Amino acid sequence: MNNHIKDDARDLRQFAPSTARNRDAIGAVLRRVLPEQGYLLEIASGSGEHAVAFAGLFPGLRWQPSDCDRDALASVEAWRVEASLENVQSAVFLDTTDAHWPVERADAMVAINMVHIAPWAACEGLMAGAGRVLRQGGVLYLYGPYTIDGRHTAPSNAQFDNWLKARDPAFGVRDLAEVESCAKANGLMLDECRAMAANNFSLIFRRR
Repeated sequence: MNNHIKDDARDLRQFAPSTARNRDAIGAVLRRVLPEQGYLLEIASGSGEHAVAFAGLFPGLRWQPSDCDRDALASVEAWRVEASLENVQSAVFLDTTDAHWPVERADAMVAINMVHIAPWAACEGLMAGAGRVLRQGGVLYLYGPYTIDGRHTAPSNAQFDNWLKARDPAFGVRDLAEVESCAKANGLMLDECRAMAANNFSLIFRRR
């Protein structure tokens, strides 16, 4: 949200202000639930700031960023080059609604602030893809705002939901039960729902 591009036209890195605010809290959860080694697929990597921040916490994980926006892919690559982390792979184009993904197998998946800033079909595609590529017992981590039983958890989330829908009627804060049901239909079970700062949640799914 509110990404902006650095003034230097030669620098393709984008900057998301929310990244600095949430990366420590998200990182603490990821340290607890992600494997120390293996292959991790990040969906909707956006600016790429999360990719380099979290890959640095897991030197044994090969971190694969992805996005369906070409400008985002350029930003991720710029951040990857600037960070010089050996375990961050070059970003790949990935649209979750595609039936075939460029990644066939992953030990874990991460999607931060994606489900609400995309059509519902993108969430359906995310869960279907996770069901295909995640290994047995693999983790899918989601972060963002959700409604509970159809109700917003804070007035600010209701305002944010209205802003999203004004931007695109297909966007919006999703209900936790609907996301969980979509995951379950693809063999993913919700292990944990953890309240986070700024009325967000960490959702930890595992492929059964």
